[in-house]
Amino acid sequence: MPGENLSRDEARERAALLSVDGYDVSLDVRSAVGEATGDGPRTFRSVTTIRFRCAEPGAASFADLIAPSVTAVSLNGRDLDPSEVFDGSRILLEDLAADNELIVDAQCAYSRTGEGLHRFVDPEDGEVYLYTQYEPADSRRVFANFEQPDLKAPFRFEVRAPEGWTVWSNGAGRRADGVWRFAETKPISTYITCVVAGPYHYVTDSYTRTFDDGTQLQIPLGAMCRKGLAPYFDADDVFLVTKQGLDFFHDHFDYPYPFGKYDQAFVPEYNLGAMENPGMVTFREEYIFRGKVTQTSYEGRANVILHEMAHMWFGDLVTMEWWDDLWLKESFADFMGTFAGVGATRFKDAWITFANRRKAWAYRADQLPSTHPITADIHDLQDAKLNFDGITYAKGASVLKQLVAYVGQDAFLEGARRYFKRHAYGNTRLGDLLSVLEETSGRDMSGWARSWLQTAGVNSLTPQVLLDAQGRIDELAVVQEAAESHPELRPHRVVVGLYRRDDTGALRRYARAEVDVHGARTVVAELAGTEAPELVLVNDDDLTYCKIRFDETSLDTLREHLGALTDPLARALCWSALWNMTRDALLPAREFVDLVLRFAGRESEIGVLQMLHAWAESALQHYAAPDWRETGGRMLTEGARRELYDAEPGSEHQLAWARFHARVTEDPTGLELLRELLDGTAAVEGLDVDQELRWAFLEPLAAHGVADEKVLAAELARDDTASGKRHQVRCLAARPSQAVKAQAWAQVVESDALSNALVEATIAGFTQASQRELLAPYAEKYFAAIERVWTQRSIQIGMDVVRGLFPALRDSPQTLAATDAWLAAHEGAAPALRRLVLEARDDLARALRGQACDAAAGG
Repeated sequence: MPGENLSRDEARERAALLSVDGYDVSLDVRSAVGEATGDGPRTFRSVTTIRFRCAEPGAASFADLIAPSVTAVSLNGRDLDPSEVFDGSRILLEDLAADNELIVDAQCAYSRTGEGLHRFVDPEDGEVYLYTQYEPADSRRVFANFEQPDLKAPFRFEVRAPEGWTVWSNGAGRRADGVWRFAETKPISTYITCVVAGPYHYVTDSYTRTFDDGTQLQIPLGAMCRKGLAPYFDADDVFLVTKQGLDFFHDHFDYPYPFGKYDQAFVPEYNLGAMENPGMVTFREEYIFRGKVTQTSYEGRANVILHEMAHMWFGDLVTMEWWDDLWLKESFADFMGTFAGVGATRFKDAWITFANRRKAWAYRADQLPSTHPITADIHDLQDAKLNFDGITYAKGASVLKQLVAYVGQDAFLEGARRYFKRHAYGNTRLGDLLSVLEETSGRDMSGWARSWLQTAGVNSLTPQVLLDAQGRIDELAVVQEAAESHPELRPHRVVVGLYRRDDTGALRRYARAEVDVHGARTVVAELAGTEAPELVLVNDDDLTYCKIRFDETSLDTLREHLGALTDPLARALCWSALWNMTRDALLPAREFVDLVLRFAGRESEIGVLQMLHAWAESALQHYAAPDWRETGGRMLTEGARRELYDAEPGSEHQLAWARFHARVTEDPTGLELLRELLDGTAAVEGLDVDQELRWAFLEPLAAHGVADEKVLAAELARDDTASGKRHQVRCLAARPSQAVKAQAWAQVVESDALSNALVEATIAGFTQASQRELLAPYAEKYFAAIERVWTQRSIQIGMDVVRGLFPALRDSPQTLAATDAWLAAHEGAAPALRRLVLEARDDLARALRGQACDAAAGG
């Protein structure tokens, strides 16, 4: 409905008119169990009382609610006719008084898309689990409210739930007379309220902090998951990272955690990584590991725990006024997740993972046609939904790392402390943060903010080296370039590192200079007279956000000696730069694949290794010339198999190579090895083929017609769980049959029967790189269907379908032309839908440029 898409202008008008004093929300979710009644969606009762003031008595406004039906509406004791004031997404409020009370009694729908109040039935034991997810604007699917971040208020929730259930919300709760009642919250935004309910497995702990003045803070801790995941739930490690994070943020923020308890729920079919609901953080349950994983997975979970915890201050205590300034919470939380991980936990190398993995997300997003400044121009809620992207998160965090280098860590943290105290429980804009940073650093922040926060695009930095007659550096300069579409040249605080091989053959740094890069060319005077380098690494130590380029000598050195580079961060930065060159059609895909095959086996950092696997696979699928793919695939398969056998038995490197081998193998030898590892007729010393690894081996077997429906049914019987069901659905959709593809397409595009998690699994199975010809008929069907899907389905499912089913594997000029034709014919389509198609088009055009580069390299 048009009314669902709240605009920024409407939100500003309403914020100027209304102030909210409090909410009382009563939910009855006893209908979540048992048989559904009626022909429509399964619903629950929601009764909301809102107390609010109006600056202009007599004026009109509206409340937000998305619900199948409204039973009653009362405004200041006056009964309103729901059929007249409720249009499906808004409740019209006319003739407002100075002080108002609105009561709305509605039937709201349970969700199967992860938006609103999500209802999940565990196939393992039939138990029902509920949780809410609202960002940016789905709390209106659960209770009537004013759905915008700057109309904060205290909330009191009460919930009637089935017998035997436990219910949690933001505040501490207790059950009396069959009703769960929760303590009133501090003033918070609607989108971070939360309810979790069901027979969850729940573990408790506590955190105590004594401050310098002798006062003591005690925080009850809780962590929960489905009962079926309880045997795998390592709550002790979750609590360890939680306590380390609370200590770290108390040390650095000088503002005690303000929201009472700290519960963390790992919930099924979750669309996000996690959500920062104060006192009741929700995570996707995939962070509970059912099989052996590498330390990268544990580091990733710790990063997310700390990211969400940082939000308790950046986002929950102090909240952006509108989604334009989403970076005020997400960029800071993304930065703080890594900053606290290095400073407080066992993951001391988290900045390496950030440089190699997180920034890759930012570089991709910042080169799309939809790129935007970190402080974005968000017209409405659909815009907001799509701006939870690599720019708002990873580029924003990278720029904050540069800001710390620019103003100094002490000034940065002191600015944060003043920001919290000055704006606690309030809403802010960009200028509010810049003003405190100017106070603490003594620097004018306006120019920095204009360059880094208010312009889009990524710069490239390339070294230029001139040698004198003695073979020493006469002049070393850094050349800065920008894309034509985003020509801003920014100030960069960088370290320039010089590397040579020593007597042992190791490639080590022997000189460095920290310098401010300005404009198109900056001379690094400190390095004049230095011995000639074999490798110049601009942005050594990864202080700034840029694409690193190399001079020819440096590139030749990496081609021959990348594995000899001893510093793991420098090595990760070089790998990232080489991948960016591949994506930019400056390095042939076959050369990148060759570098991975020659040097990845020596990579010590498991997170970097797993990223290299993903990049090599992407290079082969998207950037390699079509006539070289078979050769490249064979090289990757044989190389992965060789490294699998050579890896230390039982090591996480062995596990990473086993998973990579499964993903890339297409030859009979590799497929036979997977089959024999599954049935136990073959073994690799030290490799434990646990249930998760079994599914990883079964997908390629299914995709190549080796594992049929009967085999997959038998595996589901072995792993008859919610996780097993998702894996089976993915494998079923991967089978190389036109009938299978037609069925998968119909289930996702023509029906809304599948939950969000099973939609995701079906799309993942449907899209197999080895089945390009089989998928060919769906290119035309895609363009015929997407506008209808976008209109009829929830925005989350619409995003999944539009992104996931774009015919990227039909990588030809014809598909590019079909995409352009759709865009030309649908200029009036929803801007968010057009953005998704434009992004997919850009990826396709980039792939074709990469293929041309690779073909030229092949002669």
